[in-house]
Amino acid sequence: MPLPTRILLRSLTTGLLACLSATAQPLPPDVDAALARAKVPRDAVAFLVVDAQNPAAAPRLAHRTGAPMNPASVMKLVTTYAALDLLSPAYQWNTPVYTEGSVSNGVLHGNLYIKGQGDPKLVLERLWLLLRRVQGLGIKTIAGDIVLDRSAFALPEVDPAQFDGEPLRPYNAAPDALLINFKSVVMTFTPDRAAQVAQVQYDPPLAGVALPATVPLSPGDCGDYRGMLKADFADPLRIRFLGSYPASCGEKVWPVAYADPKTYAQRAVLGLWDTLGGKLQGSVRLGSVPAALAAGKPAFTSSSAPLSEVIRDINKFSNNVMAQQVFLTLGRAAYAPTPASPTEPLELPTGSLGASRAVVQRWWRERLGSEEAPVLDNGSGLSRQERITAQALGRMLQHAYVSPVMSELMSSLPISGVDGTLRRVKGSSSAHLKTGSLSNVVARAGYVLAASGKRYVLVAVINHANANEARPAVDALVEWAGRDQ
Repeated sequence: MPLPTRILLRSLTTGLLACLSATAQPLPPDVDAALARAKVPRDAVAFLVVDAQNPAAAPRLAHRTGAPMNPASVMKLVTTYAALDLLSPAYQWNTPVYTEGSVSNGVLHGNLYIKGQGDPKLVLERLWLLLRRVQGLGIKTIAGDIVLDRSAFALPEVDPAQFDGEPLRPYNAAPDALLINFKSVVMTFTPDRAAQVAQVQYDPPLAGVALPATVPLSPGDCGDYRGMLKADFADPLRIRFLGSYPASCGEKVWPVAYADPKTYAQRAVLGLWDTLGGKLQGSVRLGSVPAALAAGKPAFTSSSAPLSEVIRDINKFSNNVMAQQVFLTLGRAAYAPTPASPTEPLELPTGSLGASRAVVQRWWRERLGSEEAPVLDNGSGLSRQERITAQALGRMLQHAYVSPVMSELMSSLPISGVDGTLRRVKGSSSAHLKTGSLSNVVARAGYVLAASGKRYVLVAVINHANANEARPAVDALVEWAGRDQ
């Protein structure tokens, strides 16, 4: 970053710290009334509305801005801004593919290696293209194994039910250096009234898993069609439907996390290779690319979309596992041990959560100062440990507003009443805001364009058992911020 820009950003930070210490005005009446209706006390919320461009101005509203709060998915703002700043909006993830042995008459006489390096969006379509490129090398049969290398991340095993007891929810998918299709199975139900069944399509096809092709149709309203299916996912080798599918639902799509995530990648790769007409004489297994092979040039490399596109999925749709992939990438691509620092261990494994926390904490100190740094866990907000103050988050958002990557960050945020997680939110204010939601947590933060044309940073965090009932208070705050005259 050019020196004048660094000086400007530091001066903005200093100015914002000064203005945040100013005397705050009372809560707007509509906001206060909505909190009262939800039975949420004022000491369970933190609100900040401050000019995005003028750090010298006193905040329009500053309520408990120094209280550490659980921000839920609003923490993704920290991860994505740090990534844009440290990696650049053009950063891409590469997944190299190596072949071992010779190819003759359509047969690879050796192993095929796919090395994951943290791509957050290696979805079905891109896996299909990757395997088609393998066939483009003249390979129709692999005489050895397909070896999946997941060593780029140093992660402990995680129980997908650990967070909230919902292991089949796709949002609980664990990060992985070779994350394929978010470790989820997408089931599409299409009614066939003539046959009185719903056809069921599964993407990706999972090798070795019995997948029923149809489920009986039933009359009546669509209602809770998932409950009416009486799906049984307990056996990883067999999906069953004990109920029926309402014909009135039309076509529906239901994504679920696979019951045995440890074998998902192997089953997905083999299943898709089979559907492409490929033959495999060995097996699909986990392993590492041999050092001698890795030192050479891969047969080809599959590259992701740039970071600027990836963070749109993360922020607009609050994708947890993609955010964790980006967070871990910071610990792999930007981590360097600093033994002289008393706040960091001597050395951490690259691609680990510890390394990622160290990178973001160091970035925060360099960009925003050492005080009020966030408490980080996995960088996605799907955590009970992560904390940040409204003051610190507001400072970061104001810092981001005058940074070279402002447009990329803002365009990744949901637009009120238009798209993403704010598509159904009604109101007259024009705002780009990241949402956050956990049990007992509701949060929103970003930028509000007021009627005067002035843009404000807005941070709203509620930590209370009745937080969900207090969403109207956050809506009212956004509306109030948009009326600055």
